Amino acid sequence: MSALSESTKPVSNQHELIIEAGKSEKHYYLDLWRYRELLGFLAWRDIMVRYKQAALGIAWAVIQPVIQVALLTFVFGKLAGMPDGGVPYPLIVICGTLAWQFFATAFTGAGQSLVNNTNLISKVYFPRLVVPMAALGVALVDFGITLALAFPIILWLGPGLGWQLALLPLFVLLGLLISLGTGLWIAALTVRFRDFKFITPFLVQIGVFITPVGFRTDILPKWQNLLALNPLAGLVDGVRWSLLGGHTQLYLPGLWLSLITTAILLFSGLWYFRRVERQFADII
Repeated sequence: MSALSESTKPVSNQHELIIEAGKSEKHYYLDLWRYRELLGFLAWRDIMVRYKQAALGIAWAVIQPVIQVALLTFVFGKLAGMPDGGVPYPLIVICGTLAWQFFATAFTGAGQSLVNNTNLISKVYFPRLVVPMAALGVALVDFGITLALAFPIILWLGPGLGWQLALLPLFVLLGLLISLGTGLWIAALTVRFRDFKFITPFLVQIGVFITPVGFRTDILPKWQNLLALNPLAGLVDGVRWSLLGGHTQLYLPGLWLSLITTAILLFSGLWYFRRVERQFADII
């Protein structure tokens, strides 16, 4: 009898969603984990749309950095006459551009992700944080493509690789965190104030000139502390240091300041995003 009763017990692996007043914060991050497959699907969808529906496809991920490297090398290396510190100047710009394009793509994608998914957000419940997080996938793919193409040039012209290359993934993670922190702010603000949709490209345009993409910070010791206020300075210096085998200086006080600023941006962006998230479906 006991065997029969055990065999007739219903078995279910599905979880129950219990809606409780004032308890959304308690379940939010658990729901974020439960919707991880949606995050992967949205990231894959964005990648496929970028490369299947674009006329230039993967070539567009290469054309932009190539043009930017040529312009910045001419402006900073030729016109401004910035010293190269014994490293071929194009390599300085290539490494800086890799880091900058990675951030710019991730920041723009995360910032525009909510308004680009209006129909999904207004009709279906899921943790809205999934959307800007998924937008970072395109930036990772772009970075991987451009790094693979730039690597032979770095090996050919560069002073040589070193153990520093093993730390490159940590700086990629730093770039993702900076992009997510700033992207959360822009994404939430864009939903409420559509002007930010036009402000974002402007921020990217001026950001390349206040970030050490086209020059080395270690040849400007008097300006290093000021430049370090921009968290992207630590990212650019770290990527450049990793790819050039330590032949450029990694300014540790500036890196620590970048980490602190990144943490502030990430937690404040997450706080503001969660604060206004419940209003997205009504105003988007």
